[in-house]
Amino acid sequence: MSKKVLVPLAEGFEEIEAITIIDVLRRANIEVVTASLTDNLEVNGAHNINVKADTSLEKIMNYDFDAIALAGGMGAMNNLKSDMRIIEKLRTMYEDKKLVSAICASPIVLGEAGVIKGKYTCYPSCESMVKGGEYVEKDLVVCNDNVITSKGPATTVFFALELVKYLNGSNEELSNSLLIQLIK
Repeated sequence: MSKKVLVPLAEGFEEIEAITIIDVLRRANIEVVTASLTDNLEVNGAHNINVKADTSLEKIMNYDFDAIALAGGMGAMNNLKSDMRIIEKLRTMYEDKKLVSAICASPIVLGEAGVIKGKYTCYPSCESMVKGGEYVEKDLVVCNDNVITSKGPATTVFFALELVKYLNGSNEELSNSLLIQLIK
């Protein structure tokens, strides 16, 4: 049975991060549901690229997901952080031992939800705004129990591959097909 991942899309999201997460997960045969925070499914990214979400967050709030992945972008992070539905979803999923993950500025949202208990990483300079945990500067991706965090745009493929590994047990075949070996 395919795993199911929620990718909330908030105004101001980093397009390269959101699209890469969605693409890599779908290549791994993981079901991805994108959800707008509002009823307007057209969500404008940080670089004025509009993406149409699959649904609104309101419609899928009670659905069961195996993971949630937050793309970054300061605007998106602020929108996600101020949405109590997102904060509650993160808390519930974390407590249920589901995967919660964020990249770039969005580990700030995980901190707001109180789910960063150990090591994490984020976009350099955002660590002062993350509540809890221990910042790791050198790692591109940090896995700590059921929390995965990453630095930003250039690390998104590695972040998404860690999500695949966590959810599917392996990411080797997909890593090879994406030519990851060429940049290691």
